[in-house]
Amino acid sequence: MTTPKITLLRSDSHRRMPWKNGGGETVEIAISPEGAGLADFDWRVSMATVATDGPFSVFPGIDRTLSILEGEGMILFIEGRAPDRLTQASEPLSFAADAPTSATLIDGTITDLNVMTRRGRFTHSVRRVAIDGHKEITFQSGTTFVLCHRGSAEVDGMALAAGDCLLISNGGAERHPISGKAQLFYIAIAAI
Repeated sequence: MTTPKITLLRSDSHRRMPWKNGGGETVEIAISPEGAGLADFDWRVSMATVATDGPFSVFPGIDRTLSILEGEGMILFIEGRAPDRLTQASEPLSFAADAPTSATLIDGTITDLNVMTRRGRFTHSVRRVAIDGHKEITFQSGTTFVLCHRGSAEVDGMALAAGDCLLISNGGAERHPISGKAQLFYIAIAAI
């Protein structure tokens, strides 16, 4: 059995960079391969602040999932689909990042969580997990992230504050103890 590699990514170490289309700022939590650019990554996990209505950056060959972290949310206009209303209460929304997309903010600035994987090479899933006390969480094989959105939590003895993220690489389908009072995002990325 392979021992998973667990890396704690503190919120103050996340990389800040401009959007691909120059319309805002992204806080990059992690990217693979390390040092990849916006045109050649396999997967990427980031947060973005959206302050105005407008188009999304287009990423050819990429699938993306968005979740609202802060603010009232936005209406997404994705080519070929009915408009989607995305709020903090919504389930994470998955769509093709190469479909022309624009957003209208519902009521002011928002912050979103953005998970992207290269289509045909990787898949991903994103789910919101609330904890209040103790429970166990199963990390799938491949790459798993546990992002602490609000509150604080401890996973495998590692303390997470708001904005911190655990990156678990080369893990198997194993159960791990988690405790605290927090809203987390659980992100699983797998090679095809």
